[in-house]
Amino acid sequence: MNEKLTDLELDPYVALADCALRAYVVDGRVIDPPSELSAGMERAAGAFVSIKKRGALRGCIGTFMPTEPSVAAEVIANAIKAATADPRFPPIAPDELEDLELSVDILSEPEPCSESDLDPSRYGVIVASGFRRGLLLPDLAGVETVAEQVDIALRKAGIGPDEPYELERFTVERHR
Repeated sequence: MNEKLTDLELDPYVALADCALRAYVVDGRVIDPPSELSAGMERAAGAFVSIKKRGALRGCIGTFMPTEPSVAAEVIANAIKAATADPRFPPIAPDELEDLELSVDILSEPEPCSESDLDPSRYGVIVASGFRRGLLLPDLAGVETVAEQVDIALRKAGIGPDEPYELERFTVERHR
């Protein structure tokens, strides 16, 4: 990692995401997970990497279930995708790196629920109808009610308001 990261003593999840993003954006290189993983990074879990530039969202990609053998590998893969493959934004350029702020959310395993089991400040939500699926992380600015949370997730999934759908909830371990 570069001096900036070690000087700041970043959370290990955020430091790993930052290192992966920088290596890929600058050199086109995919880093390997560290040989010695911080506590919790060896398990498999879904993870989201969010990138903000001067407070505005610049990229966010994640997995609600693990696709990699460890959280460390999941964070690396999703940091690169958040920087290069979020369809809402162009890929991040090297000259943007100093203006970026990253966060990493590690997801618990989703569990079926009903709307009465949700609390947008505590739980993220997954809506599903057939093959369409939408996810919204918990504790997002501007999302105050369960109805808002579910509505946003339904729109993300392309599920109409009158279509049947199933709900799942999850918690996150947020790293900044």
